[in-house]
Amino acid sequence: MVDSKQPLPAPPSPSNSPQQRRSWWGWGTEDKALPDAECTALGALLPGSAAAPLPVPSVSALTLPRVRVTPPSALAPIMSAAPLDRAAHTYGKAYRDVVRALHGDLAAAPDQVAFPRTERDVVDVLDWAAGADVAVVPYGAGSSVVGGVEYRADRHSGVVSLDLSGLDRVLEIDRLSRAARIQAGALGPALEAQLRPHGLTLRHFPQSFEFSTLGGWLATRAGGHYATLHTHIDDLVESLRVVTPSGVNQSLRLPGSGAGPSPDRLFLGSEGTLGVITEAWMRLQDRPCHKASVSVRFDDFAAATDAVRAIAQSGLHPANCRLLDPGEAALAGVARDGKSLLVLGVESAHVPVDGMLAELVILARDHGGSPVPAAPGGPDADASATWRSAFLRMPYLRDALARMSVISETFETACTWDRAPQLYEAVRRELGDVVRKVTGADAMIDCRFTHVYPDGPAPYFTVIAPGRRGDEVAMWDEIKSAAMQILGDHGATVTHHHAVGRDHRPGYDRQRPEPFALALRAAKRALDPAGILNPGVLLDPDPR
Repeated sequence: MVDSKQPLPAPPSPSNSPQQRRSWWGWGTEDKALPDAECTALGALLPGSAAAPLPVPSVSALTLPRVRVTPPSALAPIMSAAPLDRAAHTYGKAYRDVVRALHGDLAAAPDQVAFPRTERDVVDVLDWAAGADVAVVPYGAGSSVVGGVEYRADRHSGVVSLDLSGLDRVLEIDRLSRAARIQAGALGPALEAQLRPHGLTLRHFPQSFEFSTLGGWLATRAGGHYATLHTHIDDLVESLRVVTPSGVNQSLRLPGSGAGPSPDRLFLGSEGTLGVITEAWMRLQDRPCHKASVSVRFDDFAAATDAVRAIAQSGLHPANCRLLDPGEAALAGVARDGKSLLVLGVESAHVPVDGMLAELVILARDHGGSPVPAAPGGPDADASATWRSAFLRMPYLRDALARMSVISETFETACTWDRAPQLYEAVRRELGDVVRKVTGADAMIDCRFTHVYPDGPAPYFTVIAPGRRGDEVAMWDEIKSAAMQILGDHGATVTHHHAVGRDHRPGYDRQRPEPFALALRAAKRALDPAGILNPGVLLDPDPR
């Protein structure tokens, strides 16, 4: 049954070339960050930005807090207090994280970074930490944009960042059931590289795919690139293996079960507060070989929204169904004529998809959409490819804006279709007023639908406005707080796929039913009696 008689391929080795090194302060790799001249040119397009980019501090020039804890000798081989490791594990990749790193503010740096090589190492780290009152912050690849990997509790004797990147193998493949047992530290590209020889794919591609891990996706209930049907990692989980301070939780592999509350659901989205996910059996798919895409323009965003609702309720399940409002379409470089753009894509591993795409186009036409002609070599030859390139490049542009002290924020949500038009207008109007008050200037507030469901869309908003050097974080915090309040006031979730972390806690606390909060606190006390796991995420640290 298990296709493991053939040796499974090892994950690709990370490059040691300086050009491919991960950035310790910002998104992605060092070679793709915008150079100073391009940062300055980008800032010149935005009135009120700084005249010159913030310099990127060298690690040797950073002032890190003193190391407060020393691990026992048995753990020393997997621990590091090197300045680069501590600096790189201090923050995630939110705007406020990048700005603080650029200003050299590393006050939250962990004392030690643990690099476990086996699950036994994870158990040993948790055992030591619980007895030594040391907080442990699980760390996949550090792409959190909600403060999910930053310790802020200030009540433990020390902090360890638990980097799971050493657990990066596909351990077994069950070809008959089309599933695989995968270690939690596997980065997206390495995971897919190990599945590819078997003709399989997990088919989960978040924007952070290159720089995020399976465990991170599971712990945050990540959303993938695909806009309908299996949008979240939850849908792809067969079973989980989780190390908690109270023992190892291993659920049974099943296609489905009605046996009480799901043990997997307890840990999906728990963000490292209840346990450390070390392995998972994941549902796979055959790799698609039939693909087709088209872009459709709309004169009116409301009509485009109606078209997307009809598509979401049609049962056709397009792989891509991204609706960009005029501002977002212009920002991505796919339309600059004031029109909204719908990017549609379909794919299949088994049957041609041209007929399905034609049906989707008919639905879009019925609501006033005009398919974009794909003239070879023309400006509209492949709007979907242009959008995808801009989509992957956007985090690097965000970092460049941060260096120019421009406020750049994105937040995502979901609501039912009956609330969607009012929410879209309210965010643009009400948050626009807040940004004007905070920055003294009008903001660029754009929107796209990243995922759509039969009962509602997942709008994703981008906010860009001039900031004041030295006040960027405070300004960002005020805008972020207002955005959460507006979402709650209009019946939308505080997050659709970015997770809660620490930055979304106020909105999550308002959204979460109190009886559920009681149950979550009880689970935290039972599984993590010493309160060492990622304190402050989802719940306040237990006062006891």
